[in-house]
Amino acid sequence: MFSVFGQNPTAEFQRRFTGLANYRGGRFENLGGVRFSPREAPMGQMLRDFLRRPRTVTPSRPVPTVATSLHQPATAAPTIIWFGHSSYLIQARGLNILVDPVLSGAASPVPFAVRAYPGADAYQVTHLPPIDVLVLTHDHYDHLDYATVRALQPRVRHVVTSLGVGSHLRAWGYAPEQLTELNWHETATPVPGVQLTATPAQHMSGRSLKPQRTLWASFVLQLDAYRLFLGGDSGYGPHFRAIGEQYGPFDVALLENGQYNLSWHAIHCLPEETVLAARELGARLLLPVHWAKFTLAYHPWNEPVQRVLAAADAAGLPVTVPRIGEPYTLGAAPLREAWWAFD
Repeated sequence: MFSVFGQNPTAEFQRRFTGLANYRGGRFENLGGVRFSPREAPMGQMLRDFLRRPRTVTPSRPVPTVATSLHQPATAAPTIIWFGHSSYLIQARGLNILVDPVLSGAASPVPFAVRAYPGADAYQVTHLPPIDVLVLTHDHYDHLDYATVRALQPRVRHVVTSLGVGSHLRAWGYAPEQLTELNWHETATPVPGVQLTATPAQHMSGRSLKPQRTLWASFVLQLDAYRLFLGGDSGYGPHFRAIGEQYGPFDVALLENGQYNLSWHAIHCLPEETVLAARELGARLLLPVHWAKFTLAYHPWNEPVQRVLAAADAAGLPVTVPRIGEPYTLGAAPLREAWWAFD
């Protein structure tokens, strides 16, 4: 029963973090001292948000999806298949790279809470091909799903994740040789042809009452001549411009866009900030994620995409918005059919 919570790094393992610039007093920290704790959120405002939430926080009918065989030979250019929220598969040259899969139908330690919208749970672990690289940006329940990751273990060649997150995976049956844990600005080549560099994000971590024991990160993915930015979760900050200057430009940035609230603005972007971040990263294209599957905030379910498209169009930034399961290949025309245009 308690396995779902995972296991934080042991005291012995934590000693490896001593002296790191982003680790102090047994916890990881954001750049510039930016911090957030759920205990610091204004409870009165959060209660008012809950009581005033619109009926449109969840879609009125099933979310449209596309049934795609994930076992087809991949194109030379990277192809992205989004599974809703922040879960997606990147296929290129026969390689399968899976990011933050939450395919159990819930983003919670208990299966009856934070349920996926009807239709948005169309893809499950059984639909996936063998995975060459599993990328896990951080250990929150809507990014690291116990049931999904446990079921994937025999089919995963290698995992790349943030410092400390491997402790959860080892407790769940992953072999140490399957795991690579990175600090910000560290690089790994887990399999030939795939290079991943962990980069800063402005967020937090934790699956229990002891937060910040593991690191959170974004990732730069290099596939031959293609460079992709895998954003994970992050509030807006100067790190986006710094990453763009050091590692950009990017063919595409997959950035969180949804489940925002001013009460936790420090660790989640508003849609207009998502566009600003993409521009500062030097992204040629934005693919917004972190929406259309779970209700974690009380804005209308499709408000994030409406706001991000308005801001991106004003800024002249191309955006592609595929349906869940609809393949998008880099270099193709952006997908802009308004499949989300219902309450």
